[in-house]
This record gives sequence, structure tokens and C-alpha cells, in this order.
Amino acid sequence: MNFKATTLREIESKRGRVASKSSLVGFDGFIDKIRQPVSQRFGPGDDFTPIPTIAEFGARISRAAGQSTNIELHPRLEKFGGNGPILATALLAAGVSLRYIGALGKPEIHPLFKPLAEKAQAISLADPGITHALEFKDGKIMLGEMASLGEITYDRMIAQIGEGAFLDILSRADLFALVNWTMIPHMNQIFQGLLDRALPVLPPRDQRLFFFDLADPEKRSAGDLTAVLRTIGRFQDWGSAFLGLNFKEGLAVARALDIEPEEPNEAGLRRLTSRIRQKLQIDAVIIHPHDSAACATRHDTFWVPGPYTDSPRITTGAGDHFNAGYCLGLLMEAAPETCLTLGVCTSGYYVRQARSPSLNEIDQFLREWNAQ
Repeated sequence: MNFKATTLREIESKRGRVASKSSLVGFDGFIDKIRQPVSQRFGPGDDFTPIPTIAEFGARISRAAGQSTNIELHPRLEKFGGNGPILATALLAAGVSLRYIGALGKPEIHPLFKPLAEKAQAISLADPGITHALEFKDGKIMLGEMASLGEITYDRMIAQIGEGAFLDILSRADLFALVNWTMIPHMNQIFQGLLDRALPVLPPRDQRLFFFDLADPEKRSAGDLTAVLRTIGRFQDWGSAFLGLNFKEGLAVARALDIEPEEPNEAGLRRLTSRIRQKLQIDAVIIHPHDSAACATRHDTFWVPGPYTDSPRITTGAGDHFNAGYCLGLLMEAAPETCLTLGVCTSGYYVRQARSPSLNEIDQFLREWNAQ
């Protein structure tokens, strides 16, 4: 039986488990201003040709060295963003009950975050950052303003929420997604607080899942990255730890762990996920390029192709939707290959429709893909 048919069978048999599960997601928050760089303008509004690729955008900038240049950024969309809010929204759309803690506005919740805040009983610790996302056919460049995220610390979180209330929220979570380590300056300290002060006093439970998404760690030092990878490994003492990476992040983690790089094909991804997992000694490592996904568990490696499209309506947030689909599979207690398939289908639906899918829509998307 192929991976699509297997996933359809698992959705049918295990979807009822989702309603009984709860998640906690944190701790970032951004306002995404999605822009398209203009190559040549012919008239007002959309009457222009965009700069199609990052390489051409880079060449335009390089030609301005020693001179100057003017590049118009045409507004396409302004929406809430951040790894945590997008992941949380995608999980909510799929029917997962969750709480959110992060940077959604202070003292008032930013209007763009209010629907999420109401559904997730959100607690906001700071103002959101701002991302200027420049989208191209071959990727995106994200320019961030994130000074407010420096206000997010473990002690401030406990002072605002109350230690008892925070421990209660954490104790109820089957899944705790800790995302955007790169952008939150005090995330290592938050991890230490959880490991030293919170997790040791929680009551035991049958299932406690920790999902980590570093976000692009390029701006962090190799020492910082190595340290947080060791810290992530410690969460395995209190449950099951999962590390999700895109391919660029996977190569950065490999360098930090002295692992040879691999190509983003099936064999390379299987080797890379396996070697990273062995170094970290956690339950699973997942790597998702734009056209496939792989993971390594304690027992085996798994790979699935993705429903790639060369004409997406949106790409910002695609990785977070993959993570949401994978986490949905974890909450269903599905097989690793099913978790990967739910990830690529959730992301595939999102980039085509520019919105998060329900579980029924994921199921239908997979059925149509399976019929091709």
C-alpha cells in the first residue's frame, strides 16, 4: 500500500483522537508585510513585471554598489505571522484545541491577532515583531524588526501568568511546540527554565510531545546553535522530542554537529535526518525541502514526495503549515510516514489556497493527489 493510501486509512481510523488532545504553542508573533519587488512598471496598481528570482534581486542590488538604486516593493498582503501564530492557526483549523503564549500586542492585542487570541485563549507577553517578506519564484527574503521579542523571558512569563497557572497550562498539553529560537534572544533561558523549574514538578502523563522549530539560524553563532541542540536533547528526559528543519536549517545543524552535508534527494535526506537524530538522541528529526520530506526515528527513516506546485499563491508560512500537519499526525498517534504526508498536504493546500485547511480539506486534498 502506498503512503497516500496508508495516510487516508489512518486519517479515517484515528481522526477522532484529535478532539481529545490539547496543545501549547509559543512564543513569538509578527506582522508580515508581504511585498513583491518591481522589475519594470508600466502603469498604476498591478501593471508591472516583478523581479522573478532572488538571484536577479541580488544582482540589481549589487549593481548599485558605489552608486544607489530605487527598488519599489509592491504590497501584496499584510497579515499576522511568526512561526508560532501560523503553526497555531493551522492546528486550530485542523481541529486541535490549544493555548497560545507569545508576542501578540501589549497592552492590547493587535487587531490582526484577535481571532487567534480568542480561539486560543492567548496570553500576550510583548508587541509583535515586523517582517517585510519579499517573495520570489525561488524563495523569499524576510527582513525583520524584532526588538520587542527581547522582552520575552521565562521570569517575565511567570510574573505575568503566575507560576501555578502556567504549570497548569503546561500540564494539560499533549504537545508543546517551542518555535522560532533564532528570533527570540532569551529562548535558551526559557528552555532552561522549563527544564529546571517547570517540567520536574509536572504530574506524569502518557503522552508529552515537544516539537522544536529553530527558524533560520544563520545569524546565530555556531556555539549558540550547538548549545541549543544539546539543550533540546534534554527535553527527551520529560517526553518525546521532535526537531523540524527545512533543508537549509538541516545543513546548518549538520555543520554544527560535524556531520557531512547531503543532497536534498531521498537518499541524502534519509542519511541526514538519521545522523542528526543519532547525535541528538531524540525521538525524531524531520527535514522538509520544498518538494519532499523525510524523518528519522529510533527505528527507521522515512521519506515522501510533496505535491509541489510552481505557481503558489503564497509561500510565507508554508514551512509552519508543514510542521502543523506533522504535529497533527503526532497527536493522532499516526505512523511517521503518515505524519510526513499530513505535513506535505497541509503545506500543499496552504500554498495553493492561501489559508489553513481543515482536516476534511486535508483529506480531500490527499484524495485528489492520490487519484492523479
